[in-house]
Amino acid sequence: MTDDSHSASNAFPSSLDAGDPENGAFDDSGTTKRRGGKSWGKGGGKGGSKERSRERPAPKPLDAAALEQMALRYVERFATTRGRLTDYLMRKIRERGWDGGDGAALAEPGDLAQRMAELGYVDDRAFAEQRAAAMQRRGLGARRVAGAFREAGIDEGDAESVAPAIADRAVESALAYARRKRIGPYGSGEGDRKLHEKQLAGMLRAGHKFDLARKIVAAPPSDTPELLDFE
Repeated sequence: MTDDSHSASNAFPSSLDAGDPENGAFDDSGTTKRRGGKSWGKGGGKGGSKERSRERPAPKPLDAAALEQMALRYVERFATTRGRLTDYLMRKIRERGWDGGDGAALAEPGDLAQRMAELGYVDDRAFAEQRAAAMQRRGLGARRVAGAFREAGIDEGDAESVAPAIADRAVESALAYARRKRIGPYGSGEGDRKLHEKQLAGMLRAGHKFDLARKIVAAPPSDTPELLDFE
């Protein structure tokens, strides 16, 4: 199962080769001509009408059953949240329309997302725990994690439930960032005030607290920095 922040791209057929203008591929009217002098016209080539007749028909409007199947396919493919699943289903309804038949009330996207959560197919808290741990391993701080939670639609209760674990990893995460950027204990010990200010600004943008970031930036080089030195 993958994260649902990735979307599938649409595939388009390659265009016809226009040919070399010097070989008579175009006339003055802008229509494309065969070498024998017959015009293909502007409608997409000699077989333009046939190509149009083979175009994929517009998808049918969604009903309750189709929307539920769409939700099930989505949660099978992606680790997601109730908020993101609701947004996805609402977007699909806007794109394809709604048939308004019997059972329409059962297909309200928010209710359907909640039902997926009750069935265990969506778990906002588990999503929050995994996302926070992954971001902190990359050296991102609590503010950046909180922003990712808002974007994913994590509610306040689930966010608060993982807040202690995020706080426990705060120093480790800040040092991971410093190691990547060669700051403080992972730096050379050289640099002026302007460089240190730039490093501090970088740590703040990464979501780390000011006091912690300042301690790390000011720390001398060390082969084995201790977490306790920065708590």
